Amino acid sequence: MRAGLVVARGAESQILRMSSPTRFLSVTDAARRFADVVDRAFYRHETTVLVKNGVPVAHVAPMARTGIAARELAHRWPLLPRISPSDADAFAEDVAAARAALRPPGDAWG
Repeated sequence: MRAGLVVARGAESQILRMSSPTRFLSVTDAARRFADVVDRAFYRHETTVLVKNGVPVAHVAPMARTGIAARELAHRWPLLPRISPSDADAFAEDVAAARAALRPPGDAWG
């Protein structure tokens, strides 16, 4: 199966990425070649669908990366929405009021 275009839509953004190649393998073959299945996920970013009696039952896929690269963040930063100075002041006032309403922590051992 060839890599295809995957479109994920967020609230105000659209992210495009290429999906990783997928292969199908019987559970028995996967058990015999488990290290190879894991290596393909890690090094080739390949997903393997495990099939038992002709039915897909599980998959081994590369872990999704968390976060984004600093270069990507620098590119996106100017595109992020900004709040107005009056909204920022109102937010600061809300935070100050919430902090003032907090009671000091009690003695957990008392």
